[in-house]
Amino acid sequence: MNIHEFQGKSILKSFGVAIQEGKVVNDASKAESAAKELSVETGTEWFVVKAQIHAGGRGKGSVKETGSRGVVLAKGLDKVEGIVKGILGGTLVTAQTTEAGKKVNQVLIAQDVYYPGDSEPEEYYMSVLLDRQRGRNVIVYSPDGGMDIEDVAEKTPERIFREEIDPAVGVMPFQCRRIAFNLGLSGQAFKEMQKFVKSLYDAFLGCDATMFEINPVLKTSDNRIIAVDSKVSLDGNGLFRHPDYAAMRDKSEEDPTEVEASEAGLSYVKLDGNVGCMVNGAGLAMATMDIIKLSGGDPANFLDVGGTADAARVEKAFRIILKDETVKAILVNIFGGIVRCDRVAQGVVDAYNNIGDINVPIIVRLQGTNAEEAKKLIDDSGLQVHSAVLLQEAAEKVKSVLA
Repeated sequence: MNIHEFQGKSILKSFGVAIQEGKVVNDASKAESAAKELSVETGTEWFVVKAQIHAGGRGKGSVKETGSRGVVLAKGLDKVEGIVKGILGGTLVTAQTTEAGKKVNQVLIAQDVYYPGDSEPEEYYMSVLLDRQRGRNVIVYSPDGGMDIEDVAEKTPERIFREEIDPAVGVMPFQCRRIAFNLGLSGQAFKEMQKFVKSLYDAFLGCDATMFEINPVLKTSDNRIIAVDSKVSLDGNGLFRHPDYAAMRDKSEEDPTEVEASEAGLSYVKLDGNVGCMVNGAGLAMATMDIIKLSGGDPANFLDVGGTADAARVEKAFRIILKDETVKAILVNIFGGIVRCDRVAQGVVDAYNNIGDINVPIIVRLQGTNAEEAKKLIDDSGLQVHSAVLLQEAAEKVKSVLA
């Protein structure tokens, strides 16, 4: 589950990570009063207005309706409301969104942390994530943080450092020191960075995250180390332990069909293909997507109805798949272990009759408990549903209907 910048910062702060403070507003008329409160609390006189969407690249992105950037500096209290009006309610397009962009429903008014002092502020990049290949968490960091971190990774990959964490002992003091050293820090900033790294890793573990990305981590002109941004993904399977984090979910940022499927207990992910998939079991779903590719099609979705699929569940799955206008055929591939194939077949027939006008061919392959009875139910239904026994046979039928 992805969360907004301000929510990620609130988690970081709860684990002792120093952050850029801010106030969230969803109404431009409240922007100035929020900025005043922030000014009293932090002493800031300039303000950074940031669009809150689930996508990066906001600083270089553009609001369709106004042409405003997604991150804008307000050089004074009197400038805040006008800048907020140029962002809030608009559609922000960045390098990490589609061309359609994302609607901005709230903005973060943050303190200016690039104030003058004894030294120049410096930006670093840091993230904590799971390296699945190594089976370990890893801290990825660079002394060249900021908006052009993608260019750094592409053109000067030697400037990207990694620190693997042993899960038995966690992040060690010598690793925190090494990170601070590789970032070129010294003195007070060197000590501050060690605390920052330890607290960041504690936050990553403590909230069951799959990723924490801070870009930039800022060394201020007075040698403080703070998180100026936060991009956070939480493990959905761990949210039962964190109801407060689960409440941070913003469904308006998610695909409406995926939200509907989730609420129905279905595992659904929208893809860009033309063949809808309905399968029980993640492994079988992956194999089904492979066979669709081999047959010349492209999977339009990943949809796992689970091991206890009944007629109502199958019908709901059909309705979700059919919302996608790019679907030219549907392949149903069910292994009847826990669930009986004839029960699924009846669900297919009932769904076809209840939904009514289904104008795409449906190929149904059922194997396992009561598979023969299921095939007979499909064949005797009189509906435009093609039954198959072997997966290769189902793939050939997909190929023929797409031809």
